[in-house]
This record gives sequence, structure tokens and C-alpha cells, in this order.
Amino acid sequence: MSSDMSDARPNASREDADYRKVVPPEPASSSWSAVLSLAMGVFALLTAEYLPASLLTPMAADLGVSKGLVGQAVTVTAVAAVLSGLLTASLTRRVDRRKLLLGFTILMIVSNLLVAMASSLAVLLVMRILLGIALGGFWSLAAAVAMRLVRAALVPRAVSIIFSGIAVATIVAVPLGSYLGEVSGWRSAFVAATALGLVALVFQLFTVPSMAPHDTARLGTLWTVLRRPGFAVGLAGMVLVHIGHYALFTYVRPALEDVAKADVNELAMLLFVFGVANFVGTLFAGWLLERSLRLTLTLMPALMGVAALSLALIPVGQAGYVALVALWGMAFGGVSVAWSNWATRMVPDQAESAGGLVVVGVQSAIAAGAAAGGALFGIGGVVTVFTISGVVLLASALLIVLRVKAPQHRAEAQS
Repeated sequence: MSSDMSDARPNASREDADYRKVVPPEPASSSWSAVLSLAMGVFALLTAEYLPASLLTPMAADLGVSKGLVGQAVTVTAVAAVLSGLLTASLTRRVDRRKLLLGFTILMIVSNLLVAMASSLAVLLVMRILLGIALGGFWSLAAAVAMRLVRAALVPRAVSIIFSGIAVATIVAVPLGSYLGEVSGWRSAFVAATALGLVALVFQLFTVPSMAPHDTARLGTLWTVLRRPGFAVGLAGMVLVHIGHYALFTYVRPALEDVAKADVNELAMLLFVFGVANFVGTLFAGWLLERSLRLTLTLMPALMGVAALSLALIPVGQAGYVALVALWGMAFGGVSVAWSNWATRMVPDQAESAGGLVVVGVQSAIAAGAAAGGALFGIGGVVTVFTISGVVLLASALLIVLRVKAPQHRAEAQS
């Protein structure tokens, strides 16, 4: 019997009755249409989040402000997402989860529509705050809701499908925004995002079942979850992995230009390869998680670290660079899926609060990774960024192997 069994249910015989009271019951059958509708919602939310990255110049010119000020649309979205992720479980503990998910989708639609109509920077920023609330709340609930939509053994696969929306948005959002901004103005890109949100809303209306709240979260529950044995160490490992990735990803363009000597067309191709591999990695992680959570948590940062060091230090030629970018994208595709599953397995009775802490960790790591990458870039350029980040990723894999608990799913633990 695996040693991970002891991580999953340490006092199972004594706690079974209480456990059943607080953990949502397993559904009689799996609702894959609802899972797909949530993936559509994640895709729409992340597309809206990423759009300003490709539209800063025309947005700044139209609103009569600097690009730096328009760039704060990204910052306020991230800050709002952190707060929403932290507070959603405790502030909405009596709200049907179906109504809550639909509410977040409606909030996204309103945000995109009013951004498309914005006549000032102030309106734009307020609407992006609404998007951040929707993003953080929806993301924090996603894995916990998956536990209530499919049979326990299939939760990893469901979470991988839901989070595949992130990978698809990575592929679609920036080129879509650039194309629509060039053809019909930046506002048309947000109109398109509004339409995408409406499609997601209709899909969810017809597929997501009513889900009475089961969580008992309060504001203090976040601290309680952090104090659960092994949770804080695991969260630290997750943050370290994301810092390593975002230090790399922030400087992916100069790295590919300087190290791989990619021109504009080759750069676009490599970024497309990264996005497609990211999508494939998301689905692959769902399959791998059904076999071993620990292997998935460890393998992904290890592969990313190898790819980063190889890109920085080994002249592998054009085909080699394509392969390494694909490896990096595939490995990172599994990271969000793996850690969301880890959180629900570590704290199945407070899965929504755990999901909120995951959102906070990821958003904080994005900021920290970008800042660390900038400092390293200033010291020694892209080779230094990729070398140090590669070492950090390998170190995070070692930390996960040695210190992070990887409990089995409750269905596996009871078998």
C-alpha cells in the first residue's frame, strides 16, 4: 500500500462521520457537459484578462493617456482577482454554487461590454476590477465544483478539461486582440469578448446543475487551511514553481530573439508551438494525475527546468529550440491542473478556501516572477534569467519530492 495513503486520511476510522458531513457527496453520474461549460467560462475569462497585452498602444491613443497607465488595467485585474480568490468562499458560503458561477460570468460580460464603451481611463479601470472579481472567484471555485460534477476517480480529468480553457486563451487572446484591433479598432476586441462571455453564459445556464453550498468557510478558515499539516509547504512549492516560470515567460521574446536568433515570423511560430503544447500538457496532466499526483507535481517543474537550462546553455539548433519550447509549454500546461487537484485532495472539506489560496499564490508568483526576472535580466541578460530560473525550477521539483505531501483522492483512499 502506498505511503501516500497516510497523507490522505490520517485518522479515517475516527473522523469518517465528520468527514462525510463536510465533504460534498459524490454525484450519482458525471456531468461532462457542465465541465465543458466551465472550461468555456475559464477560456472567456482568461481571454478578457489577456486582451490589453496586445492592445495597449491603440487603447492609450484613443483614451489620451500613456501606455503605462493603460497597463494598470492588467494590475488592477490581478489585485482584484487576489482579493476575490481570498474572500469568495467565506462571503458566499450560503449561495448556491450554480448561481454564483453564473453571477461571475455575468460580471465578466458586463465588464467587457463597458470596457468597449469606456470614454475614460477611470471607467476602464473600474470595469477591469469587475473582471478581476469574476476571474478570482470563478477560478477559486473551479476545482471544488469539479468534485461535485463528476465521480471522484474522474476529478483530475475534469479539472484538466476546465483549466484547458487557460491554454486555449493563451493561444487565442493575443493574436485575436491584435487582429481585431488592427481591422476594426480595439473596442471591437472587447465586443468579441462580450459575445464569447454570452456564449459561455448560455452554455452554463443549460448544463450547470444547482449545487447547494457545503463549505463552512469563514475568513478565519483561510488561516486554518494554511495550518493543516503539509499545506503551507505545498503552497510554497507551488509558488516557487510559478515564480520560476513567470521569470522565464516575461522574457521569452528577447530570449528567443537573442538565443534562438528567431525573426518575427519564427517568433510567432514558436509562441504558437508553446500555446499548443500548453493545451496538450493540460490534458496530459489530467491523465497522469489519475495515476500519480506526486509524479505530476514533480515532473512538470523538472521538465521546465531542463528546458530552461537547455535553452540558455546548449546550442541545439532551430529544431532543438522548437522542441525545447514545446517541452516547456507542455510541462507548464500541467502545473495549474496538478496544484488545483493537490489543493482539493489536501483539504477536501474546505476545497473552496484552498482554491482561493491557490489563486492568491499564483497571482503573487506572477508579480514576483516578473520582478525577479527583471532584476536578473538587468544583471546578466536572458541567459542569466533562464539559467537561474531553471535552477529554481529544479530546486522546486526537489522540494516537492522531499517535503510536499501528495494524498490520494478520497475514492482511491477508500478502495
